[in-house]
This record gives sequence, C-alpha cells and structure tokens, in this order.
Amino acid sequence: MPTCCTMRAKASDMHSKDCVKVAVRVRPFNKRERDAGSRCVVSMVSSSITIQDPRDSQNQRLFCFDYAYWSHSGFMRDHSGLWVPEEPGGRYADQDSVFQDLGEGILENALQTGSGKSYSMVGYGPNKGLVPKLCDRLFQAIRENQENRQCQVVDLLSRGSRTPGGLRVREEQQRGFYVEGLRTVPCESAPQIFSKESITKQSNINLVDLAGSERQRSSGSEADRLKEGTAINLSLTTLGNVISALADVAVGKKVVHIPYRDSVLTKLLQSALGGNSRTVMIATLSPADICYEESLSTLRYAERAKRIQNRAVVNESPTERLVKELKAENARLLQRLSRLGQEGRRANDETKELRQLLAHNELQIRAIQTLWEQHLQEALKDWEQQYANITQERRMMQMHPYILNINEDAQLSGVVKLFIQEGEWDIGLCDSSPRSISIKGLGIQERHAVFRNEQRRVTLSPLTGSKVIVNGNTVSQTTELQHLDRLILGSNCTYLFVGYPSERGGDDWSRYDYDYFQSELAAAEGIHLGESSAGSSQTDPSLLAVFYDYIKLMPMVAEVNQMSQELNKGVDFKLEIKNLALSDPKGHDLEKDIVVRVTSKGSKQVWVWSKAKFVNRKFLMEEVYQNHQAEQSGDDRLEGMSTVTLPRDKDPFWDPVEPLLLGTAHLWLQSLAFRIPLEEQLEVLGSEGTEEAILQAQLVPCTSTGLPLGEDDILIDPSEILGRRLDFQLALDQCCGLRWIREARNRGVQIGFRLFDCSQPLYTPAVWHNVNPLLDHRVHFASLHTSQRLLDYLQSSAVVLELWGLQEGCTHLISSLEGVRMTTEGIFIIDDSGPAEIAPVDSAELGCSVRVLQQDLEELKSVNASLKKENHSLREQLNTARNGVEGVRSRSVRPSCDAEFARALKVFYHSMTSVRGQLQRLRRHRPSEESDLLGLRLFVDEQSRLLRDFSEQLEDSVSTLKQDVAAIVRRKRERSGVWS
Repeated sequence: MPTCCTMRAKASDMHSKDCVKVAVRVRPFNKRERDAGSRCVVSMVSSSITIQDPRDSQNQRLFCFDYAYWSHSGFMRDHSGLWVPEEPGGRYADQDSVFQDLGEGILENALQTGSGKSYSMVGYGPNKGLVPKLCDRLFQAIRENQENRQCQVVDLLSRGSRTPGGLRVREEQQRGFYVEGLRTVPCESAPQIFSKESITKQSNINLVDLAGSERQRSSGSEADRLKEGTAINLSLTTLGNVISALADVAVGKKVVHIPYRDSVLTKLLQSALGGNSRTVMIATLSPADICYEESLSTLRYAERAKRIQNRAVVNESPTERLVKELKAENARLLQRLSRLGQEGRRANDETKELRQLLAHNELQIRAIQTLWEQHLQEALKDWEQQYANITQERRMMQMHPYILNINEDAQLSGVVKLFIQEGEWDIGLCDSSPRSISIKGLGIQERHAVFRNEQRRVTLSPLTGSKVIVNGNTVSQTTELQHLDRLILGSNCTYLFVGYPSERGGDDWSRYDYDYFQSELAAAEGIHLGESSAGSSQTDPSLLAVFYDYIKLMPMVAEVNQMSQELNKGVDFKLEIKNLALSDPKGHDLEKDIVVRVTSKGSKQVWVWSKAKFVNRKFLMEEVYQNHQAEQSGDDRLEGMSTVTLPRDKDPFWDPVEPLLLGTAHLWLQSLAFRIPLEEQLEVLGSEGTEEAILQAQLVPCTSTGLPLGEDDILIDPSEILGRRLDFQLALDQCCGLRWIREARNRGVQIGFRLFDCSQPLYTPAVWHNVNPLLDHRVHFASLHTSQRLLDYLQSSAVVLELWGLQEGCTHLISSLEGVRMTTEGIFIIDDSGPAEIAPVDSAELGCSVRVLQQDLEELKSVNASLKKENHSLREQLNTARNGVEGVRSRSVRPSCDAEFARALKVFYHSMTSVRGQLQRLRRHRPSEESDLLGLRLFVDEQSRLLRDFSEQLEDSVSTLKQDVAAIVRRKRERSGVWS
C-alpha cells in the first residue's frame, strides 16, 4: 500500500534543486506467503535490486535506487523486543538504519506496495518507525498532520464523529491547496504527539495510505466497457500519471499538462512532487514469487519517480513573516532614534513619531505572542480533556463489557470501544436516545439490534430486517454473548465482544484480526483450508492464495450487495472459485482463481466478473451510492428506497450479456488408439463441482467415407497405426437435465471442444428452451499419416467438452475455421505433419537407383516363387505323416489368437461402459435436502443396492476378461503342441 509523507525544506535549502530520492526495502514473508511455500525472487547487491520471473529463470530485471534495505532475513529479537541483525555487521536493515538515511534527511514521500508500510512508517512496539523518530528530532518544524485514505481526507486530531466523505480540499492564491476544517493544535513537546493512548498528533508530515495498489497491474490489463473503471484507485492512477509527466519534464520532454487537479491526493502532494519540497520515496517489496507482478509494478513505479526534480524554498507562515518584519522595523527605528540623540538635534516631533511607531510595533508583536500563548493554553485544556477521557475510558474498561472495533488496517483496530452498561441499549444509526449506541456503516438500520446487560449476562437481539452475524453464523434471535465472540453488524462493521473483567483471563486477543473474522465467515459458507492428504497438516499452496483472495473479497461482496439493495438495483453478487473441480485434457488441475457471479433477480441475466473487474466496478458503485446518499435527505430515507436509474452504458451494476462457461466433461480418447468404438454418458461438472448436465457422446472409428469399422479392424498394438490413416467421428447425441435451462426457460446452450492441434474451438449449433435437447452433432476427423505425437495424445488425453450457457440478447458462439484444414467432404484434418520430407536428388542418380531396385525386385520375386513351391511340398509331406488330417484342418480355420484377444478386449470395453454408467448413477444419487430420518434410511438402502450392483458388474467384467484370456492362452498352447 502506498504511503506518502511531506516535509517543508530548511532555509539553508532555499532554491535548491534535486531529484526525488528513492529507497527500496525488502520485507520478510508474511503468514500467507509462508503458508504457500513461497520462494524469494528478489536479490540485492549494494543499492541495486534484481527481481526474477518465477516462470522464467532467464528473465531478470535490474533496478538501481538511492538506498536499498534488506529486511527479509537475518534478524532476531533482542531482550528489549527490538529486531536486530543476527550477527554484528549483518546485512539486515533495522528501523535505525532506515531512519539514519531517510529520517534525518527530509521524509517527503513514502510509497509502498503490500504489507510493509505500517512497520517502516510507524513501527511496532519498541521498533519505532520513521514518523515517531522524525517527530522527536524535528519537532520545531511541526505544521500539520493529515491522512488521505481512499481519496478521503481525515483529521486524525479529531476524536469525535468524522465528516461523511472526509474533509474538503480547497485552494487559495496565497495558501495553495489546503484542507478545510483541519484542526491545528499547538504542542510543547514531542510526547504530546504520539502518546500510547491517543492517535492525536500534529506535524508537517502528510501520510497518504491508498488501498488497492497491489491490484493496479491486474486491473489495467483487463478490458472493461467502463473506461474509468480500469483504475482500481483513481488517486493512485493519477499519482502515477503525475509522476510520469514530471519524469518526462525532467528528461527534457515537452509536457503540456500535469494532472495535479485530477485527484485529492495529487492536489495535496503538488508541492511534494515537482514543487517546493524535498522528497524521499520508500518502496517496500514482497520478495515472494506469488507477488512477482505486484513487486515488479512497484519497482517500475518507483523507478519513474527517481527522475522527478523539486525546487525547495523557505517556508514561512504569514504570522512568522509579520513578526520578523516588525522586529526588523523596530531595529531600524531604534537606530534612527540613536542617531538623532547623538547629533543633539531638537527634533522633538520626529522623535515623538518614531517612538509612537516603535510602541505600536511592540504592541503588535506582543499581541501576536499573546495569541499564540492563548492557542497553547487552549490546546493544553484540550489535551487535559482528552487525558481525562482516556482515564475515564480505562475506568469503564475495568467495570463494563464492551465491543472493540476490528479494522482491515491493524493500526486502526481497537480505536473504538463501545461500552455496554447495565440495562437495555439500542445500537444503530439513531443517536437521539440517551440509551443508544450510535454506529455508522453500510447496511446499518436506524435501530439495528438491542444489547441487554442483566445480571452480568449480555445478550444481543437483532431487529427485523437487520443483518447480524455472531462467530461466522447469521443470527435472527436473541443470542447470549461470550467473551471474545466475533460480531458483524450490517455489511461489514466488525467488532470483538469483550466480557466482564472476571471473564477475560490471559487470552491472546491478537489472533482475532480482520482476516480471522473473514476466515470464519468463509468457513460458514463451506470454504476453508483443506489438508493435502490424510493426517497431513500441510495446506495445498495452490489453494492458499485463492483462499486469501476469497476472504479479502468477502466483505467487498457484502458491501456491494447492500448498495444494490439500497439503490433498488435488483442485482445479487456471489463469490465463486473458478476451476475448483475442473481439469485440463490430461486430467491435471487447472489454475484456480476467484470470480464474482452477478445475477439480475428480475431478468435472470448472469455475468461472471474477474476479481479485478469486480473491484474496479465496486469503486464506481461506491461513487453512485455516495452521490445518491448526498441527494437524499434524512427524511427521504425514512420514507423508503428510491431506484437510481443510469444509462445502461454508464451503470456499473450492468453489463452486456455474454455466453457463460457452465462446466466441462472429459471424453477420454484411449479407445481410438485400438480403433475400438466408445459410447459414454458424461457428467458435466461446474466450476465448483456441481452437476450441470449429462452429455451422451460417442467416439466412432470409421472409414474415410464415414462407415463404422468392424471387429476385425480392432488393433492389439496401437503402434500398428503409425504412418497410416486414422479416421474417427466425435458424436454428441443429447444433453440431459440442463440445470441452466431449468432455472430460466429463455436460455440456451452450446457445446464447444478442441481436439489435438486444432487452433480454434468448434461449437455445436445453439439449442434453446429445452432441458433435454437433442444435439445430433457429428464431426469427422482424420489423420492422413498418424504420428507418434498423435498416438501419445490419444493414449493419455481427453477431449474436453465445454458446456456454454446462452442468454437472450447474447451472440452465438461460432466455429472459426481460420487455419483449419478440411477435405472437400468436410473432414477435419488433424496431425497434418505429413510423411517425412525427402531431400532432393539428382534425376540421373534417381534413374540409376530405380533400375537397381527393379533388378532387386525381380530377383526377390524369383526367390519368393521358389520358396512357395518348397513350402507347399513340405506341407503335403507333413499332412501325409500325421493321421489327424481333419483335426488339423479344423484347427487351421480357427481365428488367430490375436483376433480372439481383440474380440475379448472389445467385450471388456463394452462391459466397462455399463460399469461407468453405474458409477455415474452413484455419483448423482444424493439425498434430498428436505429428507427426514426415514428418507435418509431409504437413501442409504438404495445407495447400498447401487453399490452392490456396481461391484457385481465390475467383478463380472473382470472375471469374463480373465476367463477369455485364459482360454486364449490354453488354445495357443494346444496349437503349439500340435505343430511341434
């Protein structure tokens, strides 16, 4: 996450010109990265950073910066809790090292991506960061402190209610951009800024925290019809544009416009970027391979900032300048009075006038000083009041239970404590009642729920229409709360319940962070970290990143659902895991990702958005929601919801409908290698493993004219087909039980597939409005010269049949025949490698070679004729020598062992098709969700019967094959005895 800080230049730096100083700090792995088994892809030498693409070891990028800090490894905690190098002189850069380079200069701008920001800037425990160290050293330069978070300016000195939407940024000719209503509190010492109990602080450092910077790259790469939605965070994008423009100016390019005014952030940082400032930017990187794209993006971002040039001048307030001018004028007046006295002239009138001016100036100086002292006294009173409030809060903590806010930013967790005293307390938006607890947030009702504290027992009762979750489970009735219960009110107001002091004990509260709340919610939805194998505690790394993305997006989905409800949009958002149960043609798991399924409740239209597109749209939805809230008065909201209508092309809740991938089925191709036909009933599985349909499909080996092959064409050794022509048909007969169309009859489907080296997928014609549509679609494929590559493909791969859902208004999927080779009969040519090319030879040499071959052929024909005669003579002698002439003749007409074995295999394949069908029936056989105990018993009985049938069929198939093979072997031995 980016963080920026601003500091004015010293007088000694007046009119100096220098580039932005850029530092890079490589942080340790966080828990997510450790659990995923991440490896380090970042290395550092001196002030140079090298990052390696985890997918290509040859692809490395080198970046050079002003400072580079290695904080990834080689550290330990000493007795005072400080993180220090493991060995004296080790490469680990601690907080002091960073401060010595950056804090003692002028900290101007700090940019970070990922979760290293808070530690470098603020620190933790005894490991103080840049900000507290700077305030200790540079207290005399204190001006103001303000934070910009998600394009909202928040006054951190105000402990009261905050202005919705944040403070406004104004502009004056003299002051430039400034924050309207920002409190200025005089202080006498650094400890007044950073007390442990209060976040109140004032300094000339501007902290800017922008959420979502790690998604900047992915969002920018995805096409979105709403162009303004391609930026996850407008402020961050604008900051990048400003940096790029200033970098171009620094290298001499002509830049017409620098977009300072395009966001709140860049307005505030105008002087810090290319203006009156001295700037240092620190980029904190994750070295994990799973964060490669984000880290590379941050390095590029910081590299551009290196080229920006600032011009620092003296910063004096108007008051200080006035005092300075008055003192200078007084000195001049005293000098003139002194000269008049030395000359002994009688200039009473001039002397009187000078003394009056001197007295007036002294009064002005005294008035200004008195005003400052008054401000200081007022600040002292305010400080004393805050201290009294903190003391009162501590006293209440020792007397009553309370709820503690939990924030996504750990630095903001625990700031709000809402006490639940004896009696009944309403919690919600309403704050007019003396026995009410006021909270604000999406989905919070006027009266949301009721706390009751009676006989040292606290209960929570949700009111009608309100959303309350306790420990991951939605509750609608009165629930007794236990110490450290987790509460979510509305869409995402998260609190930790802290019981009476007698219940608290020595529990570790730190584990109940924001991720814990979301993980608990995900577990309630059936999404949790599974184990890779029985008895193993290791989590599958491929699922871990997806799990963390899921819990990160959960509160965002809850928020947009609430906005959709309040704006009366009628759109529902639901998280799904893409490719959770799907695999590629070889059966390997596909890469998993998070998508958001968007459903219009009225029209039943469905969209599937990537996580990047969803986050883009959420920012636009928030803008629509905030504009709507600004237009609505409090009374209007009480009367009911109103529908916000936008043009379709501007509405972030809507998209043009497109075909959706509903699921896939695998038709394995191994039987084609033996030229054995295959008929299957395939289960089409959705992305998360749900059954979407049953697809009837066939693989039919055939002749070049499309006629099915007979039993005699079955191959025992697939290598026999190498170099020969192979024809087969893929037949898609019918699709049964389409869940997609059961949900809405105005929908349709198509089947798509891609075979071997086909560059584009082929699609069946669209069928509409039918739950069990007949497809009756056949495609003829042929390999003119079967290669080893095709044979390997047939023996190890499946054709993946994709089920696509169509909606009213969307275009059909069309087979692209570009680059596809077909015969005039419409046969698709695959494995178009052809026979090996022959090198060109001289025609005379070729003619000579042909004549030699013809001579050899004639000689071989002659030898062959002689051998045939000799063989016939020998056979007659053998037949005469044996008495069993008829028996031998009967054996001679029997089929060969190879043919018998091929027929046995065919019988086995057909029987296994029946077994597979029985297995699919077992998979589909599930109890009804409404089944009672009797229904479950009936289900178990039926399941047992199906299992018995499956076991018997499988045993029969294997037993028949064994018997057939034994008979073939026995007959072969008998024949060997006869002819020996």
